[in-house]
Amino acid sequence: MKRFDRRALKPAGLLSLGLIVACAALREAAPRPGDAAPAGRRPRISPDYADVVMPPNIAPLNFRVLEPCDRAVLTLEPENGSGMEVKSGDGAFRIPIKAWRSLLGRNRGRLITYRVRVKNRGRWIAYAPFANRVSEEPIDSRLAYRLINPAFSLWTVMGLYQRDLGTFEEKPILLNRMTQDNCMNCHHFRSNDPEYVMLHLRGGKGSGTLIRTPAGIRKVDTSTDFNKAGSYPAWHPDGGLIAFSANSLTMFFHSRGESRDVLDSKSDIVVFDIERNRVTSPPGLSDPDRMETFPCWSPDGRTLYFCAADRLDRYVGERDGREDLFWETIRYDLMRIAFDPAAGAWGRPETVLSAARAGGSVTEPRVSPDGRFLMFTLADYGNFPVYLESADLHLLDLRTGAAKRLECSGRGTDSFHSWSSGGGWFVFTSKRMDGLLGRPFFSRVDSAGAASKPFVLPQENPAFYDTFLKTYNAPELAGGEIRVDPRDWARAAHAGPALKAVADPSLKSRSAGGGGAESPDLYHKAKR
Repeated sequence: MKRFDRRALKPAGLLSLGLIVACAALREAAPRPGDAAPAGRRPRISPDYADVVMPPNIAPLNFRVLEPCDRAVLTLEPENGSGMEVKSGDGAFRIPIKAWRSLLGRNRGRLITYRVRVKNRGRWIAYAPFANRVSEEPIDSRLAYRLINPAFSLWTVMGLYQRDLGTFEEKPILLNRMTQDNCMNCHHFRSNDPEYVMLHLRGGKGSGTLIRTPAGIRKVDTSTDFNKAGSYPAWHPDGGLIAFSANSLTMFFHSRGESRDVLDSKSDIVVFDIERNRVTSPPGLSDPDRMETFPCWSPDGRTLYFCAADRLDRYVGERDGREDLFWETIRYDLMRIAFDPAAGAWGRPETVLSAARAGGSVTEPRVSPDGRFLMFTLADYGNFPVYLESADLHLLDLRTGAAKRLECSGRGTDSFHSWSSGGGWFVFTSKRMDGLLGRPFFSRVDSAGAASKPFVLPQENPAFYDTFLKTYNAPELAGGEIRVDPRDWARAAHAGPALKAVADPSLKSRSAGGGGAESPDLYHKAKR
């Protein structure tokens, strides 16, 4: 063995050896994550992804720690298989997507425990853990929505988009700069099938309803001499019919609270036969003494649910010594009407849940794919809950008739919900994060009708929602990607005039879209 000769060591070598020894000593003495002192509480995180149920095919729920820190470590401990560790220099955790997928795939029906440790001013702190459960049931792979500025009364730039829920990929379906800056809304699928999708354009040469089936895209005008163009669509499960409501909407304003509001002065429900290009409306859906809106088919296609209120002039009375419209008393009942698809025959409308029993105005009914539950929005009044802070999600058990407020409802406006094709998962728009912008939240209803804690659409950047100032409007879940080039939608919109729908002969003796005589004077009375 060669003997180490201290005398042969040069002064520079002695200095280097001293530095090495000193650094090693410092490393031994420096605090490590494993030496963290317990904080005695959970960490504050954003978005709030604690104690949620997650579908096994969701993108990573990236979040950031709202605690002072120079460094942070997240440890994910699953019940099955090995875990993973994610480090961060600023407290923002971006979980690797490939490892995340493997983790969730191995732990369907199991818990994953989250442990967060942070280093602040040279001291490591360990926060109390929290756990999330992975559902056995996946969610539909795509989410379609409209992105729009939080406009007061006018729009500028808007677009329809689709998001891959298993990744962070977002693609445009159609942008309004491609269709002369018009308004686009009312996108809808037939039973969550991306091969059957429709959307509506208003304003300019591109105006019309675009209906896409495996046969291609067609542009139609569902208005006739007896009804306005349809909105709030509901595609029959068999694919041949689309139910619309024909509304007369106008915006009005309040001097305090949420300033914007919408009044529907008259409305009826019309049914569009796609192949025959014909619009009809049975008497039960176009009663001149009622305003009918928000159609929704049952999964078997044999029942059409909708909402209805008395015609507008029934809410006019004297207030402060003058005639006025009592807009705050307009409330809608949940209705249904039987339908025989083979014979095309309709029954008589019946009340399922009255506004008096519900304790407010019932709107936006959606039946779960298994036919068990009907989800609806309940607000203090009216039929435009997106502007009403009182709007919450409620669930009606169609077997027992029991209705309740869903556990996922919270502070702020909750509305615009859509079921996943599996029947358990659903998405809804909520303004709970800031009271102004609608963001998509997900929750799951179990067999007993209980909803899990909702979580917001995950983003690659955990701070995304702090600076993204657009609202997500009318989120709709779909079982796959809409494989249509945005330019094909635009070409169909500008190919020429829309194919004009033909009114069924039965409409010629009455006006579909009537809902009582229109009175322009009622508009200016809708003021606070």
